[in-house]
Amino acid sequence: MIRPLIEKASQALPLRRLCELAGLSRASYYRRSRPEVQEDRNVPVLEEIRGICEEMPCYGSPRVTAELRRRGYQVNHKRVSRLMRKANLHCRRKRRFVATTDSKHGYLIYPNRAKDLVPVRPDQLWRADITYVRLLQDFVFLAVILDAFSRRVVGWALSRHIDAQLTLEALRMALATRTITPELMHHSDRGVQYACDEYVKELKDRKITISMSRSGNPYDNAMAESFMKTFKTEEVYINEYVDFAGAFANIEHFLEIVYNQKRLHSSLDYRTPEEIEAEYHQEHSTLAIPETVSLQG
Repeated sequence: MIRPLIEKASQALPLRRLCELAGLSRASYYRRSRPEVQEDRNVPVLEEIRGICEEMPCYGSPRVTAELRRRGYQVNHKRVSRLMRKANLHCRRKRRFVATTDSKHGYLIYPNRAKDLVPVRPDQLWRADITYVRLLQDFVFLAVILDAFSRRVVGWALSRHIDAQLTLEALRMALATRTITPELMHHSDRGVQYACDEYVKELKDRKITISMSRSGNPYDNAMAESFMKTFKTEEVYINEYVDFAGAFANIEHFLEIVYNQKRLHSSLDYRTPEEIEAEYHQEHSTLAIPETVSLQG
């Protein structure tokens, strides 16, 4: 309605003055005059958004915006949110998280020594947890160990049995691939799989400090709980695992490739665990200075 009036009067008054009288900016006028231009600008962005949502189906508009910016697109979250709504690209809903902790046992319970520890480097604090994964006609169980500094999955194991062997396998993966120092602390819930003699011995043999959550307090291991919710929402709930082999292959890809190397973490300023650790090692690397030998007598 306004555009035809402005076009009709544009021979008598400057366009800038007509837009002022209409309470319209010139940019808005041009957008309304050439809506196809605006649509053309959105086509490549929307295609990129579709690709991101296909790869990361649980990304909401903030993470999609962050990923677009990493790929060189100058976009704001409002535009991304609008395009996602228009294309019906919504992230998947979360489902209820089920705990798997059995703390009714006779093993020694260790105090929560991690509650005030804010890690400033990798391999200073590990957090461990277990969850279940539904197959078509069965259940399997996943044990993970996270590095609290980078959120990286440093050890994991999948098994048909929720026992000490499950958690030991995840622990041994972490021990084999990470740098173990006397400052390392291992935190878990007080479940029997973490309190049993075999698991505690493995930690003590490597001089790793043991820490456990307080009774009935999920906040003591909130990072691990949060990871499990992410894992369920972004991997388990959007797939149907027929058998153990299929579940293992999917979960391995999610943990090692998607979560550690590709997924943007809001708590890491929309960076990946791999990037956080690479940045740390780059900042703290020192060049070895070769010793010089004096030839003067």
